[in-house]
Amino acid sequence: MVKSLVEKRSTSRALRLGRAAGVPNLVFMTDELRAPNPATVCMQLPAGSIIILRDYDHNDRRGLAETLRSVTRKLNQFLLVAGDPLLAHRVGADGLHLPEHQLERPPSLAKFGLVSAACHSRRALLRAERLEVDFALISPIFKTGSHPAAAPLGVHRLARLAATTRVPLVALGGINSNNAAQLAGINLLGIAAISAFRGA
Repeated sequence: MVKSLVEKRSTSRALRLGRAAGVPNLVFMTDELRAPNPATVCMQLPAGSIIILRDYDHNDRRGLAETLRSVTRKLNQFLLVAGDPLLAHRVGADGLHLPEHQLERPPSLAKFGLVSAACHSRRALLRAERLEVDFALISPIFKTGSHPAAAPLGVHRLARLAATTRVPLVALGGINSNNAAQLAGINLLGIAAISAFRGA
């Protein structure tokens, strides 16, 4: 009983964040250090959420991918594997996430139903446009603990990028309950987070 109430509260927190930002989609980026129990985070997110498996250096990345595939199927969520098309195929992921360095020489994308890309500049967004990805994660919007040295793009630059690119954008980086409302009114497909979705 206690567990279900905690999960319900955490789900409400994630949904409130999305509503504050005025976006229809939530994207959870896995991070072994900042969210060591990604399956638990998935259970705190609504159906239709997108889970992107990063954790490139995980000591059992295939096992983690298989676990997340099982969990996301049960929860009617989408699983994307970052940077490894072979692993994505092996676990039956819904799609592939391209880190920015793969935009120069991308793998074949023909067999993936959903493709996303990490972008940190307009130049990267132009590459993502040429590849016709389904959406791009643009970051960092705010100061973030995962990349503390990275200069934030800020809300105004994000708004300009969203208005001038054909790629649907998902905002990532430092988004929390204190600043999510600043994103409302920008033409975004969704918001992505690590810590804000982990129910901590």
